[in-house]
Amino acid sequence: MNEKRQGRPARRPEPARELAEDMIEGRNALTEALKSGRTIDKVFVAEGETDKALARLAAQAKEAGAVVVPTDRRKLDQMSPTGAHQGVMAQVAAHEYATLEDILRRAADRGEAPLLVLCDELSDPHNLGAILRTAECAGAHGVVIPKRRSVGLTAVVSKTSAGAVEYMPVARVGNMATAIRELKENGVWVFGTAADGNTDLYHADLKGPAAIVIGNEGQGMSRLVAESCDFRVSIPMKGRISSLNASAAAAILLYEAVRQRNG
Repeated sequence: MNEKRQGRPARRPEPARELAEDMIEGRNALTEALKSGRTIDKVFVAEGETDKALARLAAQAKEAGAVVVPTDRRKLDQMSPTGAHQGVMAQVAAHEYATLEDILRRAADRGEAPLLVLCDELSDPHNLGAILRTAECAGAHGVVIPKRRSVGLTAVVSKTSAGAVEYMPVARVGNMATAIRELKENGVWVFGTAADGNTDLYHADLKGPAAIVIGNEGQGMSRLVAESCDFRVSIPMKGRISSLNASAAAAILLYEAVRQRNG
């Protein structure tokens, strides 16, 4: 007859973690993703790795437009559910990116003054997803994000956008200040949101070609981007809290533009 074990019951094994749907791991997976032309946002490579094959793979990813991020191997182990990452993991885009030209052409094809949202180094995927959703509902022509220090079109962004990522073009640019200069050359006025703005929201003329800049959740717009704006727009604040969530600020400006354009 079997005797019962004394003491604490044995721990149940923890369920295996699943790889996030916007992540791929391992050299073969990344190689095939690059061959297929899949859009890759970031490649995380083991820091200090001297493997020439891995270096070539990272270079190919960079040439394809990905941002290569040297990463501590322990961090890679934490990111990988299997531990078999072979020194590399990658974050793939949930959707293809557009270009600034695509966005401006979209406005021209509709016979409308361009209306864009520029997200300056947003880090929260829920904010970007909410902005995409509002931009699509408001009839904006596109959203612009930087390659570095910014969330890309991840699975969380796609889900939060409630399907808007399928309809709203998103351009991913190497330098936001350069993108602003290009927009200005195409006749677009740039309105940056700032608590200390020199233009009140209700006195900003958003009827013409306009790009609305939404700054980082913590620091707001970066210095170069702020200096590149034609106007710095403030949203009237009547309560005790001095700032709005990034996606809420974007929604307010977008629908002020809608009001003015329909007026």
